Amino acid sequence: MKTRRLVIRVAAVLVLIIVGIIMSIIGRGHTIYLDNKTLEYNGQTYKAPYKVTIYVGDEQLTKLYDKERGSTTCLGQTFTVTLEVMETKNGSEEMQTYKIPVPKNMDGVIINIPGYLAGLPEEAYLSEFIAAPTEDIGDDEVPGGEGDDLIPTDM
Repeated sequence: MKTRRLVIRVAAVLVLIIVGIIMSIIGRGHTIYLDNKTLEYNGQTYKAPYKVTIYVGDEQLTKLYDKERGSTTCLGQTFTVTLEVMETKNGSEEMQTYKIPVPKNMDGVIINIPGYLAGLPEEAYLSEFIAAPTEDIGDDEVPGGEGDDLIPTDM
């Protein structure tokens, strides 16, 4: 009886270890934001292309014009994307596939396309997405009025 219980416990621990190994190989999910915005870095300006068509896998994700942002999700630590770039209106389109490493410590990652295409270092084209804080109602405020008339006076 004790041997059977020990075997079951060891098997359960082995299953958990195997699941942990598989999850570390697959990696965690990230939200990737792709910005087609002009970038200022070290006193130089990297102008956004007129249009960037973004493909993830075999599927077209979106078309981004100047000052636009698109998003997708990525599993693992490498984001593979195909960009079809048109520098000027009615210009020729160039298509290229890129494998972009994704930092493990960021959930939302913003990739600036002009900075990445210019070959800038990671700190120039990659940043963490931080959501804007929402406005909270203070503890002393009561929606709809002062609230003084709600306090009983004859206690």
